[in-house]
Amino acid sequence: MTERASEDVAARTAEAMERADAAGRGAGVRLLDVGPGRARVGMAVAERHVNGHGICHGGYLFLLADAALAYASNSYGTSAVASGADIAFLRPVPLGAELVAEAVERARTGRSGLYDVTIRSGELVVAELRGRTRQVPGLPPPV
Repeated sequence: MTERASEDVAARTAEAMERADAAGRGAGVRLLDVGPGRARVGMAVAERHVNGHGICHGGYLFLLADAALAYASNSYGTSAVASGADIAFLRPVPLGAELVAEAVERARTGRSGLYDVTIRSGELVVAELRGRTRQVPGLPPPV
């Protein structure tokens, strides 16, 4: 497949996923960029994202990273889901912060994938996620 064709598959897959992602839409996740094995998503920390300490709840940081992981791992047009992930919360994130999560494929073999996701607020890294994915033949394709 040509590079252009691969980019087209990633874009079409991401568009279909974005339309169907009620959870991401409800949380305010926005798709910023996608390509084969990579994706960037953003989210502005709003009142609904803040925990009892007045900072972004870790669950929303995980959701943001997981969204980037999902777009990146499905970018080849074959359905894939997270099979596990570990996240490190490195800094508190205040109300009003603009977050960007960038997922990068590290390895893909057979039906398994490995991805690193970095969440930044401006230049500051606020969290890192390592995610594992598995292609699932029984799921309908994302496009």
